[in-house]
Amino acid sequence: MSGTNRAGGAIAAAFALSFLPSLAAADQPVPATVGDYPVVLELFTSEGCSSCPPADALLGKLAEQHDLLPLAFHVDYWNYLGWKDPYSAAFATARQAAYGRMLDVMVYTPQMVVDGARDAIGSDEAAVSQAIEAERRQPRLKLTVLRDDRGELKVAIPRGEKQSPPSSVYEAIFDSSQVTQIGRGENSGRTLTEFNIVRLWRKIGEWTGNATELSLGPQSNASGSYAIVLQEGANGPVRGATAFRLP
Repeated sequence: MSGTNRAGGAIAAAFALSFLPSLAAADQPVPATVGDYPVVLELFTSEGCSSCPPADALLGKLAEQHDLLPLAFHVDYWNYLGWKDPYSAAFATARQAAYGRMLDVMVYTPQMVVDGARDAIGSDEAAVSQAIEAERRQPRLKLTVLRDDRGELKVAIPRGEKQSPPSSVYEAIFDSSQVTQIGRGENSGRTLTEFNIVRLWRKIGEWTGNATELSLGPQSNASGSYAIVLQEGANGPVRGATAFRLP
């Protein structure tokens, strides 16, 4: 090999190697635990409500479907009956109240809000199924969770339609299941199994129609189940969602 060819080969090899770090550092998708376009189900429930266990069981059944993202919000207004629901949270009560105003409906337990657009009695499987089928026909965006080369997580939202309304992006951390022995209140003496209990709910940013990437909170690096929900306004129709689990 001539000196010129040898030098050219060395330059080409160095040029190729220069791309390896950038390829290795590319964002990696985090596998989702739901389909690309899941319908979001929000059950407002309480361990202090005797009508809620059938709805909690139905939510667990629906959680087995890959095209659904069920989440349980435990409200705190039943705690006065003598049993404090350990999963109850003020953010759950506030979120249900906001839906009541937005949908112009009463708030109650068990109440299921489907895709931020319809409500049904949470234990009425036929009514919930009807609402799910109606929402499956609505357009939505695919959300993708990515991990960068530093191990940080972010959600990628694609470009929307020209007239996409401003939307909120929420992050949830939830327990896949919990078993609780109830000592007092309407469910006294019962052992309840509950599913997809939201323990943290926070807004992480806004989307205005352009392709966007938003960083998730620092707690997202801990093991657990997570959901991301894109919703018009603050409590409007759901435009997209995803869920994932970290070991």
